[in-house]
Parts: sequence; C-alpha cells; structure tokens
Amino acid sequence: MPDAGGPTNKDRQSPGWGARLLLAPMVAWLVVFVVAPTAVLLIYSFCRRGELQGQIEFTFTLENYRRVFERTYLRIFLLSLYYAAVTTVACVLIGYPVAYFIGKSPPRWRNVLLILVMIPFWTSFLIRTYAWMAILNEHGVLNSLLLSTGLTAKPLDILYTPTAVIIGLVYTYLPFMILPIYASVEKLDDALIEAAFDLGATPLRAFCRVILPLTWPGIAAGVLLVFVPAIGMFAVSDLLGGGRVPLIGNVIQNQFGQAGDWPFGSALGIALMALFAVGYYFAVRKGLVTGRGET
Repeated sequence: MPDAGGPTNKDRQSPGWGARLLLAPMVAWLVVFVVAPTAVLLIYSFCRRGELQGQIEFTFTLENYRRVFERTYLRIFLLSLYYAAVTTVACVLIGYPVAYFIGKSPPRWRNVLLILVMIPFWTSFLIRTYAWMAILNEHGVLNSLLLSTGLTAKPLDILYTPTAVIIGLVYTYLPFMILPIYASVEKLDDALIEAAFDLGATPLRAFCRVILPLTWPGIAAGVLLVFVPAIGMFAVSDLLGGGRVPLIGNVIQNQFGQAGDWPFGSALGIALMALFAVGYYFAVRKGLVTGRGET
C-alpha cells in the first residue's frame, strides 16, 4: 500500500507541467515543419494537375498513384534503393574502422580527430560537391595525379558516371556513419574484450562475438542516418552524375520544378515516405532497431 504522503504510480508515470512546457517547442516544430507539410503533400497527391504549370485542381483522383507504379518510376525507385544500399555499405566499411580508431585513441586526441570528421560541415554542401567535380573531371586533380605517377596511360572517365555519384554520396554521408558508431565504441568496456582473449578467443572471434554486438546500436543508427536520406538525394546525382543518373529525388524535384506537376510530385513523395515507413517497420520486426527511440 503506497504511503499516503508519497507520490502515486500515476504521479510517477505522468509528466509534470514543467516537462510538458519543455516538450512544447519540439512538438510545435514537428507540427509546423513535419506534420503540416506532409498533410499538404497528402492532399495534393489526390488532386489533379491544372492547365497552367503549377496549378492544382482539388478534384479527387487516384491517377497520380497509378502513375507511381508505372515501370519507369518503379525502375527509378529500385535504382535509388540500390545506390542508397551501396552508399550505406561503403560508409559502414569505411566508417567503422575510422570510428573504432577514434574511440580507442587517447582522450587528448579524440576531440582533434572528431573535429577533422566534422570539418566538411563547416563548408557549404554545394561548394564541396563542386570541389569533387574539379577533382574528378578529365583534367582534374585525380587524373593529373594518376598520369604523373604513371598509374594510368590516359585520363579516367569518372565525372558524370554512376561511380562519381557513389563517391559523392559516400563523401556526403560518411560522417553520419562515423559519429554514431564512435558513440558506441567510446562506451565499449575494454575489460570485456580482454576477457574474451583470456578465454581463448581469436581477434576475429572476439570482434564478431563481443565488439560487433556491443557496437551494433551505433551501426544501426548510422545505417538509418545514411540509407534514408541517400534515397532522396538529388543534388549529388544532378551535379556529379550530370543528369545521366536519374534517382527518385531528381524525379520529384523535376515534378515540382520544370514539369510543374505538383500532384504527381506529391504522390511520389508520399510513396517514398511510405517506403521509409515499411522499411522501418520490418527493421523493428527483425530486431535491427527497438522501435522505442533506441537503436
């Protein structure tokens, strides 16, 4: 029986007014910048395109969603998923060793290494992308270096190819993989690794049975932070792909821009969000994420 003067279970479980006031700005931000735009997209997706560019007729139709499932757009969806998956795998393979090295470095060096990882964010994304165009073009830094060292006999044709798009995507999202993995590595108890070696585990077995499971939350968070935005990215494929590698983000941007078909662009955007939701649902079902705000 609870003490008459003490807090009840209901008091412990319900947030006070102070906590609600602290949550109010976040809730307002979500409503204004997430819920409201999504609701507008959902409404537009069931409308018709008007005669003038960008004009919308508020007449209910499912034609926009029927077009989403046409072969052309399904192929672009699958291509976008493929590029996002390749980008995510590359970021894991590159980012995990980097994050582990930073996490196990002496404390006085960790902040310096983290700053080096964060430096790209100090420069505009477009400037960094244009810099990659200067590096990858036929007379750029990369080809000049390869030719001067004799590694190639002629310049490599990299710019405006799928390879350039992958390079741009990996460069853009690599910090989003390194940082969450670093957070998991930093919390890793070295005593557990030493215990695994004391029990006769090989370095590979210790990594697979001890280190990898304990750092999995960081990997799962990094995968979500990289894979989801990589699907909808359009600036990298526009600039580094030269418009030759159309992804779903490019199609959506074109519908709201040159084509002026806002209802169809909205339907594509809603379909993309539904794809994210389904992917997250199956990730929760498979135990990749907990679904309780933790990975």
